[in-house]
Amino acid sequence: MSVDTRGHIEETRLADALSERYLAYAMSTIMSRSLPDVRDGLKPVHRRMIYAMRQLRLDPSAGFKKCARVVGDVIGKYHPHGDASVYEALVRLAQDFAVRYPLVEGQGNFGSIDGDNAAAMRYTEARMTAVAQALLEGIDDDSVDFRPTYDGEEQEPVVLPSAFPNLLANGAAGIAVGMATSIPPHNVGEICSAAMLLIRKPQASVAELMELMPGPDFPTGGLIVEDRATLLQAYETGRGSLRIRARWAVEPGRFGTWQIVITEIPYQVQKSRLIEQIADLMEQKKLPLLGDIRDESTIDIRLVLEPKSRGVEPEVLMETLFRATALESRFGLNMNVLGADRVPGVRSLREVLQAWLDHRHEVLQRRSRHRLHSVDRRLEILDGFLAVYLNLDEVIRIVREEDDAKASLMATFSLTELQADSILNMRLRSLRRLEELEIRKEHAELTAERADLTALLDSDALRWSRISDEIKAIRKAFGAGPLGRRRSELAEPPRAVDVSVVEAVDREPLTLILSARGWVKTVRGHGIDPAAQKFKEGDGFRLAVECQSTDRLCFFATDGRAFTLRAADLPRGRGDGQPIRLLVELSNDEDIVAVFPVQEGARHLLVSSAGRGLLVRDEDMVAEKRTGKQVLNLKEAESARMCLPAEGDHVVVIGQNRRMLVFPIDQLPEMARGLGVALQKYKEGSLQDACVLSSEGGVAWPDPARVRPFADFRDYLGKRADAGRPAPAWATRKVRPKG
Repeated sequence: MSVDTRGHIEETRLADALSERYLAYAMSTIMSRSLPDVRDGLKPVHRRMIYAMRQLRLDPSAGFKKCARVVGDVIGKYHPHGDASVYEALVRLAQDFAVRYPLVEGQGNFGSIDGDNAAAMRYTEARMTAVAQALLEGIDDDSVDFRPTYDGEEQEPVVLPSAFPNLLANGAAGIAVGMATSIPPHNVGEICSAAMLLIRKPQASVAELMELMPGPDFPTGGLIVEDRATLLQAYETGRGSLRIRARWAVEPGRFGTWQIVITEIPYQVQKSRLIEQIADLMEQKKLPLLGDIRDESTIDIRLVLEPKSRGVEPEVLMETLFRATALESRFGLNMNVLGADRVPGVRSLREVLQAWLDHRHEVLQRRSRHRLHSVDRRLEILDGFLAVYLNLDEVIRIVREEDDAKASLMATFSLTELQADSILNMRLRSLRRLEELEIRKEHAELTAERADLTALLDSDALRWSRISDEIKAIRKAFGAGPLGRRRSELAEPPRAVDVSVVEAVDREPLTLILSARGWVKTVRGHGIDPAAQKFKEGDGFRLAVECQSTDRLCFFATDGRAFTLRAADLPRGRGDGQPIRLLVELSNDEDIVAVFPVQEGARHLLVSSAGRGLLVRDEDMVAEKRTGKQVLNLKEAESARMCLPAEGDHVVVIGQNRRMLVFPIDQLPEMARGLGVALQKYKEGSLQDACVLSSEGGVAWPDPARVRPFADFRDYLGKRADAGRPAPAWATRKVRPKG
């Protein structure tokens, strides 16, 4: 008896209703749309598409069919969604710049790396590739489960057998509700090698797997500029980020000119949008080093960049482009996939490989059982044939005379129902003597195959050996030739390139002039005569430093602070210049000790008035702010005395007590900041002068006009902080002035 529910209203809390419905939507998005399966690496739309193409017999050796036909079958039988979204998914599987190993072979316009759309599906045609065929291999052998389609009229596979490691080979990307996935493509030859290592050594670490599978391999090539430690952490945790840079080279031109040619761009970067981005930045004058960009691409990418001046360093020009444009991009790695239990989770490289191997192991077992069942059935039929072949006349009599021929055959020859049916269904022309020999031959072959299948199912080692052989075949088929060749190069992380001087377009020689009262300016050219320079009344020349307009200059002050100024920003010309105290925060009680161009890898010896010193790398003294950076720590009433280039292997110090000491420079600590250590021991007084000495070439000290060989200093060798020996007359005759 039915209950009349007309007018019945059931109250439900809005929060409960929304929660229930949103949870159902979220689960549908996660399970049936956005996240790939760890076993075959496919989302439902891709899996259904490949299966539909198989049903249409679109094998690699078959002819093409219209994409509209494929899309129609997919949405009509398996995937009840819009035709536009399904066609977009099909197009992407055919684009060799979007998919490392395409699953669809397209005929017609399937778009381009410029971002052009594919032609309408009524104009394009498609069929499966050998890779897609490998994903389907064995699907008719009960290797995977099937389920009813959305309308219950058809059956579709829950997962594909996946002889090809599709998840890692082609990667995946998707955004679900509350979670996302982003897996880069890899080289299938390397994946297979790593998988075979995992079979041989189930406890292999991610680091060991990465020896064979060092990193992603993008279809568009490019350079992966991340260190091994970063990649290792990403593959161990399943989350990380890696940088991809365009591949470029310098092409020389006529009369000393040159241009940069880009032949590979980062993955998922559209070339046309990249050119538009660069052109917009040039129009906004945010790329002052770049003169022009041209697209000379045909099938292969060729972007030509022309500098504004041939004095520009190519590395500096490219660094500005890498920082401002998509010529360098980041790929976020997030290996969030659905497991065999349909539960999403972030997995490490080893877990993803192991899940694929476990799936292949299950597929092998199911295929072997299915084949064993077929062999047993056929052997049973053949046994029945052999049982009656010696009594064909009796069989013919029973068929002609008995009312129930099947029951009589079973009783007369002790046959099973299957054997009796097979005999009754046999064609008359098969009833000949020669057929018996063929039956016995087939029986022997199947008996041997049955023994092999039984041994395979009983031995775990034999099964893994068979899987290893199958993986070798996949590596041979897809890991060699142009398709299998690695495209992305794993490069070392780029060294730091100073682009703070991009406004100084022209690289030209400059000479910095610092006056006695602290006025600074630059003059074009080198070899400047200080006597020819003009200074304010009462002022005079202090020091000159030759540099380039693209250099950064370090000013080291008596309070132990270092300041960095760009040579291009300093006042130029024949005028008086500008007080250094207006450019940096330096009090009237402090002064500049030394000025030098910052050079990567170079070191300087910093010495305090108390006779302590330490070695500091130039890059550790860089401080592009007005307040500078405290490098040499000082005690009360102390000051920084010297800043000497550490271009040698020994240090010479002389005290006010006229004693001299020479010791190896490696006895000094190298620090980014510190108080320093004692250079020489004094009972009274402190340090008077010091220099850095090269045992190969000597040093121009104390007289800058004369180079003293190392032999002149050999008698004064000792250990750091020794008292030293009385200095020779030539060493005390002239004292180096401060600064």
